[in-house]
Amino acid sequence: MTESIIATDLVALDVSAGADKTEVIGYLAGRITDAGRSTSVDGLVEAALAREAQSATGLPGGIAIPHCRSAAVTAASLGFARLDPKVDFGAPDGPADLVFLIAAPESGGSQHMKLLSALARALVRPEFTASLRAAATPEEVVALVEEVIAPKPTTPATPAATAAPAAAAPATSAPSGKPSLVAITACPTGIAHTYMAADALKLAAERAGVELTVETQGSSGSTPLSAQTIADAGAVIFATDVGVKGRDRFAGKPVVASGVKRGINEPDVMIAEAVSAATDPNAARVDGAAAASTESAAAQVGIGGRLKQALLTGVSYMIPFVAAGGLLIALGFLLAGYQIGKSTVSEGMSDGAYYALHNSLWNLPPGGLLQYLGAVSFAIGGAAMGLMVAVLAGYIAYAIADRPGLAPGFVAGVLAVTVNAGFIGGVVGGLLAGVVALWIGKLRLPQWARGLMPVVIIPLFATLITGGLMYMILAGPLRWVNEEMTSALNGMSGSSKIALGVVLGLMMCFDLGGPVNKAAYAFGVAGLGLAGAGPAQWEMMAAVMAAGMVPPLALALASTVLRPSLFTEPERENGKAAWFLGASFISEGAIPFAAADPLRVIPSMMLGGAVTGGLSMALGAQLRAPHGGVFVLFAMNGTWWKFLIALAVGVVVSAVTVVAAKSFTRSSAAAVESAEPAAVAA
Repeated sequence: MTESIIATDLVALDVSAGADKTEVIGYLAGRITDAGRSTSVDGLVEAALAREAQSATGLPGGIAIPHCRSAAVTAASLGFARLDPKVDFGAPDGPADLVFLIAAPESGGSQHMKLLSALARALVRPEFTASLRAAATPEEVVALVEEVIAPKPTTPATPAATAAPAAAAPATSAPSGKPSLVAITACPTGIAHTYMAADALKLAAERAGVELTVETQGSSGSTPLSAQTIADAGAVIFATDVGVKGRDRFAGKPVVASGVKRGINEPDVMIAEAVSAATDPNAARVDGAAAASTESAAAQVGIGGRLKQALLTGVSYMIPFVAAGGLLIALGFLLAGYQIGKSTVSEGMSDGAYYALHNSLWNLPPGGLLQYLGAVSFAIGGAAMGLMVAVLAGYIAYAIADRPGLAPGFVAGVLAVTVNAGFIGGVVGGLLAGVVALWIGKLRLPQWARGLMPVVIIPLFATLITGGLMYMILAGPLRWVNEEMTSALNGMSGSSKIALGVVLGLMMCFDLGGPVNKAAYAFGVAGLGLAGAGPAQWEMMAAVMAAGMVPPLALALASTVLRPSLFTEPERENGKAAWFLGASFISEGAIPFAAADPLRVIPSMMLGGAVTGGLSMALGAQLRAPHGGVFVLFAMNGTWWKFLIALAVGVVVSAVTVVAAKSFTRSSAAAVESAEPAAVAA
């Protein structure tokens, strides 16, 4: 093996490394960086906290395994701290005293992933964690860890829990009349929880005398379950936080589904549930509607959380269509002028679409080559933008009912446009299609009909029911809501218009690419996509984009020009990149700063965003493109100077505010990077 992933300078025993998990992660990230294995404390902390935000990494038994992949990591590393006092990492049985920070390079090879996952698997063994607690020196800890990730050839056969991951390897069992089982385990990063859940389930299966074969869909690769193994299995367990690859292989099988952490925390219960499901004719099955998995998700996050996830899924899939279509439309305006979007040559068709359809490079329109290229660009962009509502509705339904929700969801989106219900109709239609598809998927049909469920029965009847409701009941009310919203936007003036800009600015800067930011952006794009879009909608889009550009530009100004000494060296480097990110309307360029010092950075950015949003609306800046930053100034109807004034004022306000806030006390990012453990704890 190459350089070991753990060394004595990465081990701290019986230390007070902080009052909460953020400080502990910062402390261990500092040790890894000081050892020359990472180029940025902040980058490593940011990646680890982003993983923590997905789900807590605390495990039963006083263990925590924060982990991540990061471009800042130059060599796969393990930072270990035995804490005194313990710190809460979200485990169900209390705080942790054994904390491993698992840091993997963003492009780490499979060998490193195997080493990291081998450690994670060893943590399910009580004797291993007991040895870590009994270790007297860092050298002992290093020896213990190296033994499980790279056992010596002379060592007796290593238990399955400590071996490098061998996906789809069956656990030993005694056939006792109980059905065989198969399982899939997967977590977002595929480093730790994936393999810990696999081994916890295998050990539970051994205790229950059940044959279990596990496929780990993790970073170190996986060996798919054979078709015969799946066919012989009485039931399947999905312990996953991400989509199951090759889910269709298990169609018709009884299923027990949950998040990956339940596979670690309650493996015996899941094995018992799977054994019971194998002989229960009413058990949930993998029928393409994802009923079991979505019900499990509902139990974990609740109705409100599921609704938010569905809407964000729809918006996230919609944005690439909007960005590509909007930029192509803007390019059409640049090449052929704004008249290309008018409908003068054929009723119901824009000039751009007409010229693109009725001309070619060998038969140019009167305006010549540039007008023709502009027409083609506009026509392509219009086609992409025309899919916006359908894609939104389709993937909202997909988030609720998995793949069987796609057909009724897309149809609902098309119908929303047909009945002039617009963006609101797409949201309602997508939710309706997803719920209907999910409900149909729960129906208990004869065995011979179950194979038809995902490809015929669910799409057919869900599309029929959703489409019928959209046409016969919802068309009128949704059209009225859409028209009233359009009328209200067109009628906004004075203080009401400015207030809307302030609110949109606050939302764009609140979570820097998160759900609130995406909601504000989707609102702006929805106005831009209205059939009667005009100055009111263009002004709203300009306010949204300008406010979203404020955070990265303001932090770039503060960290590289105004007061670089208030920022850490990694932050100053990030500040250089943030100039381009901000100019391109990529709000996420501010995340490294906000993650390191949220209490000072986020309010400062929100203040500047509110100023920019309100000022943009007050000045009447207009924008016809939904993305692009300063690179689409040509799509601003001659109001680009108003846009730049509003942007510049907000950037200065945020930059001055964050500098003032950081001047009172040292930023938490600098404290994490430079303080000793005791200082960090204080």
